Amino acid sequence: MKVTTDASLFGAWVSSCLENKNSVKTILDIGSGTGLLSLMLAQKTKSEITGIELQVSDYEQSIQNINGSPWNHRVHVFNADVKTYCFGNKYDTIICNPPFYENDLKGPSAEKNTAHHDNSLKLNELLQIIFRQLNPDGRFFMLLPPKREEQLMRLAENHALSIDQIVRVKQTEKHGFFRIMIEGSFEKSETLEKVITIKENGQYSATFTGLLIDYYLHL
Repeated sequence: MKVTTDASLFGAWVSSCLENKNSVKTILDIGSGTGLLSLMLAQKTKSEITGIELQVSDYEQSIQNINGSPWNHRVHVFNADVKTYCFGNKYDTIICNPPFYENDLKGPSAEKNTAHHDNSLKLNELLQIIFRQLNPDGRFFMLLPPKREEQLMRLAENHALSIDQIVRVKQTEKHGFFRIMIEGSFEKSETLEKVITIKENGQYSATFTGLLIDYYLHL
């Protein structure tokens, strides 16, 4: 799987939310893929990070990426199905870039279908896992397309989870929103809403640059 701008932005945004929070001792990365999000968070926190990835090819790539990093002593990945895996503990933070396209047309690649569609993990199942594995005072973060927002809000309420923040992301001032970044918890609160525009006047925006400057070499 390629490193995408939206996944990079998501990882940088979550990192900014967690940076300097010493209370975050443990992080769970559900569907950790090639380890991108885990390694981004490892650079900004002192947390022990656990990734779980179903696809063997992505898991093998993540092991190579993690072993080649300076944070390999704090990032650990398992090749397993999160729906059946028996976790030994709960986590202070859970992050997930889940399958995007529920009930949409699938392509010819089985691996990409698993990564981008919900044939391996549905949104309702994901929220059940978050409810079960998140510490009472913990927080969770998700990256989704905007069309899943209404479903997410409904399912979160059904699982006694609160959506504390929604950041809507668009490519430029002229584009519509193409991703939403979610922060949630068990604490009931009003939902804070923000907007991030990746490019303004043909250049990366100040907000985007501020989040990604420690990760993108050309910024």
